[in-house]
Amino acid sequence: MGNKRLLFLRNVLLFTFTSFGGAQAHIALLLRYFVTNVKFINEDELLELNALSQVLPGPASTQTLVGIAYKVGGLSLAILTFLIWILPSAAIMTFVGISYSMLDQKRKFIDILEYVHPIALGIVAYGAYQLGKKVLTDQVTFFLAFGALVSTLILREAYVFPLAILIGGMISSAIATPQEETQVRVKLFSNINPKKLGYFVSVLLIMAILGGIINRTSPFSLPIRLFENFYRNGIFIFGGGQVLVPMLYTEFVQMKHYVSQTDFLSGFAFQQVLPGPTFSFTSYVGTLSMKHGGYGFNGQLIGGLLAVLGINLPGLILVLFIVPFWDDLKKIASIKYSLSGVNAVTVGFIAAAFIMLAIPMKTNVLFIAIMFCSFMLLNFTKINPTILVLVGIIMGYLI
Repeated sequence: MGNKRLLFLRNVLLFTFTSFGGAQAHIALLLRYFVTNVKFINEDELLELNALSQVLPGPASTQTLVGIAYKVGGLSLAILTFLIWILPSAAIMTFVGISYSMLDQKRKFIDILEYVHPIALGIVAYGAYQLGKKVLTDQVTFFLAFGALVSTLILREAYVFPLAILIGGMISSAIATPQEETQVRVKLFSNINPKKLGYFVSVLLIMAILGGIINRTSPFSLPIRLFENFYRNGIFIFGGGQVLVPMLYTEFVQMKHYVSQTDFLSGFAFQQVLPGPTFSFTSYVGTLSMKHGGYGFNGQLIGGLLAVLGINLPGLILVLFIVPFWDDLKKIASIKYSLSGVNAVTVGFIAAAFIMLAIPMKTNVLFIAIMFCSFMLLNFTKINPTILVLVGIIMGYLI
């Protein structure tokens, strides 16, 4: 058993450092490392875990990998796998955030990344388009996406995200769900441990209360509020990394002004060239948020750690709690049908993020052309976004 655990952890490391391209590419690598090369689980189990990660809020690839680890070696292996998976890219993004925030480095970063910004916008547009093709299939989903787009652009408040997700899920579930489900629901909810749900909600409530009562001048105030912000966002992110961008942009750039648009896009571009989870981008945002609050090097390190843990914990807790009764959960049609509404709202969020990020480009013809070409290449070829970002970095360095 010990050799099997070591072999599993070796494959986790290989997956961590070769997983470019986001959740869509990650599923193929998960199949290679954990089913084909060494049969830790079978293909049906992998696909079911991936389906579960789509139902739950949080990072899909992370949840699928942790679910595999839980099946292979229980809770201890699942937590160790989680740490191996998130820490390398989070550490790099924290270092990038600290380096970027240093005055003597910032100008250099801005010059080199000048052409990466429109490429990043092309990637965001591609994400919205691809998701939209899959989920905008009727008038209801179009209406929900448009409503989320308009409400995000007009209100620009953090509460829009959870409220729109809740409304979208409820509407699509109410329209499509059959009525003959009572017995399945009773069986499922009888298996849920209320203490576990209490732990999940308590973390959010405790951090929110602490953030509210601690004096804003206290050195502990901003770290606590940051953790609460990221934990709350982690609860309401359905759709993985592509939804992360509009949520973080609205809260930390548009609303709180902790991070500038240029800094935000620079970090997003850097994350695109790294293997590992997209959610590690939060380490960069947490680092710059602490810099904005006047914290030094150590404070920025803490900000990066709090951000990546806060955004990942809800998804980690949920997948570990729900895997044991997933067989019952997947039978509930109301959960399945609510996803179409949640995904439709997600399309609206991403479209709103694209518009807000694109507005400052105004009439810069070169940037618009680069953004358009990036979108077309992603849409009509199999090019990896990593290659586009690297080309943009080279252009910024040479031109």
